[in-house]
Amino acid sequence: MQTRTLGPNGPTVSALGLGCMGMSDFYGARDDAESIRTIHRALELGVTLLDTADMYGPYTNEQLVGRAIAGRRDSVFLATKFGFVRDPDNPRARSVRGTPDYVRTAIDGSLERLGVDHVDLYYQHRVDPATPIEETVGAMAEHGS
Repeated sequence: MQTRTLGPNGPTVSALGLGCMGMSDFYGARDDAESIRTIHRALELGVTLLDTADMYGPYTNEQLVGRAIAGRRDSVFLATKFGFVRDPDNPRARSVRGTPDYVRTAIDGSLERLGVDHVDLYYQHRVDPATPIEETVGAMAEHGS
C-alpha cells in the first residue's frame, strides 16, 4: 500500500483511506458483521486511515468502528468529525454546532463510543456560523484534539 505524509512533519498514513459512513447510515440496511469484516480486511491490506463521525447513525458508526479496531488501535490512524448534530429520535432533524461546550461534549462522546483514549484527527464537519471559528478551534486545542 502506498503511503502519504500529512503535512510537513505529520504522520504517515495509507494513500487510501476507508470512509465508514455508509456502514451505519444513509445507504440502506446495515450489516455490522459485514462492516467489521470490511474494516478488518482493509487493515490487512494496509489501509491505516479510517474516517467516521458522530453524526453517522447518529453515533452508531463510531461504536461500530470502535468494535472493529479493538485490539488493533496501534495500526489505525483514526479520524472522526463533529459539528453536525442529529437527533437520534429524528435523524432527519439536523443542526450545526461549534460552541466550545459542544466541542468538549462531542469529543468526550466520540472517545467513549470509539473505545479509545485519543483520536488522531478530529475535525469540524461543518462550521457553525453562529460561533466564531476561534472559539471552536480554541476548545479543540484545549482538549488536545
